[in-house]
Amino acid sequence: MTNPKGSDRHNPASRAKPSSSRVPTPGDILAAAQAAVEAAQTAAQAAVEVAQTAAGQALDSAQVTASAAFDTAVRLPPASIQLAAQLPDLIRSLTTAVERLNATIDRLDRTLALAEPAFVAYDRLLTRLESVTALGEEVVSRLDKLPGVSLLGRITGSRETAEAEPPQGKSGGSHRK
Repeated sequence: MTNPKGSDRHNPASRAKPSSSRVPTPGDILAAAQAAVEAAQTAAQAAVEVAQTAAGQALDSAQVTASAAFDTAVRLPPASIQLAAQLPDLIRSLTTAVERLNATIDRLDRTLALAEPAFVAYDRLLTRLESVTALGEEVVSRLDKLPGVSLLGRITGSRETAEAEPPQGKSGGSHRK
């Protein structure tokens, strides 16, 4: 490797002298510093303006939100606020009631499933009882048409014949005394 400074040591004429344009003068340094200060001030002013704009927008947004919330709160009547406050408790109560209703319906379904054979037997029994009752009524109506059945009813003390005919013996006996 060669040293750039090493090759120029032997030949002083080949060594380049620093030019005056490369070395800044105190005026150049002052001008560069003032330019840097102006650039920093411009950047700072721009940053302040951006921050002020953002803060203003945030403040405006907050004011709009606060005024909307206040308007909503002022417009709601107290009864509506109370109902809204009670709504979670009402929903919990409704949920409990629905769960109880579902449990009751399930129990009723199981009970009806167990009672289904009894209902079928009752249906069969009722139709037979209806036919027996109709047959009994038919027998009684036919017996009423036979001669002498009313006399038999009086002798046996049947209520139907006693209510239909007033007793003659008692009213006649009370006048004789």
